[in-house]
Amino acid sequence: MKNLGEPCVLKDRACTLCGDCDLCDLDPSKQCDNCGQCLDFPDGDFAEIKIDDILLNTDSPDHASPHRGHGHNYKIKSQ
Repeated sequence: MKNLGEPCVLKDRACTLCGDCDLCDLDPSKQCDNCGQCLDFPDGDFAEIKIDDILLNTDSPDHASPHRGHGHNYKIKSQ
């Protein structure tokens, strides 16, 4: 559960401490206990991820501030 007033993770509003985000997806009458039964895991030892596009950073490196966050320019690499 989030704190009162923070953005709600389920609805477009502020958190009202209703507790809906803590309910089990498979059995809404119980509180989530992180059992993982609602997650779909692939059979085997690994999972495959399809990559649609690759974003390339087109900014020149800035050694003074490598983690500045905003202001990065990206382009999509087409196949």
